[in-house]
Order: sequence, then structure tokens, then C-alpha cells
Amino acid sequence: MARTLADYGTFFREFRRNFHTTGSILPSSGYLATALAKPVKNRAEGDKGPRKILEVGPGSGAVTEKILAALGPEDHLDLVEINEDFVTLLHRRLAEEPAWQAVAERVQVKHQRIEELVGETPYDVIISGLPLNNFSVAAVDQILTTLSQLARPGGQLSFFEYIYIRNLRSLVSNRDDRTRLRGITGLLNKLFQHEQRRDSVWLNFPPAWVHHVVYPAKTEHEESPT
Repeated sequence: MARTLADYGTFFREFRRNFHTTGSILPSSGYLATALAKPVKNRAEGDKGPRKILEVGPGSGAVTEKILAALGPEDHLDLVEINEDFVTLLHRRLAEEPAWQAVAERVQVKHQRIEELVGETPYDVIISGLPLNNFSVAAVDQILTTLSQLARPGGQLSFFEYIYIRNLRSLVSNRDDRTRLRGITGLLNKLFQHEQRRDSVWLNFPPAWVHHVVYPAKTEHEESPT
């Protein structure tokens, strides 16, 4: 309990300092974390080989806990986080918490931006906690392009957004922000053409949708200019 409160405190502090990249006042609920980690837990029938898994923006590790619990014995997990305080927290959890220690040799924390990761061996599963609706259209375009380049053909991407957040923000935003949100909607709509499933998670603050996308051999987003 003390650790949970301490991690919540870290998350809230980073929300106040870095809202643009943190995006939420609280870590993901267990229900949201479970929904995001589904592709790791529900591996394809007959798929027993090692998988390479990427979590982008793990924050304090709420979703990471669910991913770690679902890892196969040969799976490898990369955690990409740009916030230095969260990176420190993730390293501490890997060193001190039994469930994390048990798989620590197969987990790597990378303190960098996702755009700097291009060139890695393709990932089978990518889970993103990035607050896309906080970014510029150009930044979202670059992030989605990078994720498509990092995924193997047939690889899965799971990410969340708060329910109707872009619609609600558009009602109270100025003209420039409405234009930005429309641009993000257009980019996501291209990605949603490859969506297999969308989970609604009401027991989260705020409630969220979890989008599960499977990349074809070449996505439409890769064909669009950046």
C-alpha cells in the first residue's frame, strides 16, 4: 500500500510538471491496464516462440505490471520512457519488487523518445500509453509512423484514449486547438481501418477506449507523407 501511494505521488507530481507528456492525473486503473495488456496474455494459438514486446510511455508501471505477469518464458520487453523520474522508478521496481525481479533479465528500460528507436528488430506487440491528443498533428504523425515501422507485419498495437475526449475538448477549445484535434482525428481514422477490437473501460478515471490494431504488411499510414 505504501508503495502504491508513493507511486501515485510520483505520477501526480509528474502530471503537474509535465502534463504535455504525462497526460493524466492518475496512473491507469487495473481494468485499463488489463485491457491494454490483452495482446500479451492472449497470444495466438500455436504461437509458443519468443516474442519481442514494446511498451511506450510506461510511466510508473501500472500497465507494465500486467505485461510482466503475461510474459512467456522467452519473451523480451522493452520499456521506452522519456521522463527521467519515471525511468528511475522503473529501474527501482525492477531491482526491488519480486514480480519485477523475476523477469528483470528480459526487461530493458530505454530513456529516450520513441522516434529514436527506429532500427530495432521488429516487435510482435506494441502497447502505447502516450497521450496522443496532447501532441501536435506533426508529432502524432511521426509517432504513428514510427510505431508502424517498429511493428512486424501482423504485429499488434494497443493504445488508449479517454472516451469522446477529442469531441469534448473541441467544444471548449480555440480555433487552433480545434484544427489540431481534427488533424489528429484524421490520422487516427486511417489507423482505425486496421482495428480489430475496441474495449470500453468504464472503471477508470476518466473512462477510456482501448484500441487494438493489427498491422498489415504495409499500412496506409506508412504510405502517407510525414
